[in-house]
Amino acid sequence: MPFAKHIGLICILFFALSEVSAASTVSLTRRETNLLSAINSARAAYGLRPLLTDAKLGRAARAHSLDELRHGYFDHGPWAARVLSFGARGPYLGENLAWGKGAAGSPASVVRMWLASPEHRANLLNPGFTRVGLAMPRGSFQGYGEVLMVTADFSGTP
Repeated sequence: MPFAKHIGLICILFFALSEVSAASTVSLTRRETNLLSAINSARAAYGLRPLLTDAKLGRAARAHSLDELRHGYFDHGPWAARVLSFGARGPYLGENLAWGKGAAGSPASVVRMWLASPEHRANLLNPGFTRVGLAMPRGSFQGYGEVLMVTADFSGTP
């Protein structure tokens, strides 16, 4: 059975904000922990520091992925306003999206897709990003069941 896999366009936005949200421990699912590991392995391969999880970014990412599943869309929408509404701060923010079924939704596959896309790669390997919020809920999407809807919200300094 064929399955769909897509990656969303990324957006990077610079904010002239001096307030920076504190990194904190976030309760991640096993899949999200594996995604964080895959992201940090890719960053390490390029000599970059690992990203730390951030509770506010995590809540923003989870809310977005669940909303996409609930309403059947795949789009960033007004992502900066969403991230800021959860109290996250930059001053530099970015977002990567993906969705996939089966192997196409695995953390390793998602990171490979992001690395193959110049815009997603720019977020993933941005040395200024220090924090991330991750979400990988499972649900039905575009006629496929058991789809993983992935949101990664990044924050740091330019």
